[in-house]
Amino acid sequence: MRKAVALRYDLQKNQAPEVIASGQGLLAAKIVKIAEESAVPIYEDRELVESLRQIPVGTEIPPELYELVAQILAFVIRIDKEQSGHEGGKGNG
Repeated sequence: MRKAVALRYDLQKNQAPEVIASGQGLLAAKIVKIAEESAVPIYEDRELVESLRQIPVGTEIPPELYELVAQILAFVIRIDKEQSGHEGGKGNG
């Protein structure tokens, strides 16, 4: 069964990324669909999703997940640079 977690990181508001949606099955599919429609990069990592699903929605991630989530942020930054540097740099992975 597909599982998904959505994160948001607002430098003005948060000290760490915050879980803003979490679900499995149909809810996970809806989270992914909204991300795709909004051109939000999608990063796939089953182990990380399992860890993030333990965090209540509306809660910042704990320090022990900072390193793993940093990989996602690096991925998003790379995608942003690719898309701003030249069109067609889509990298769902």
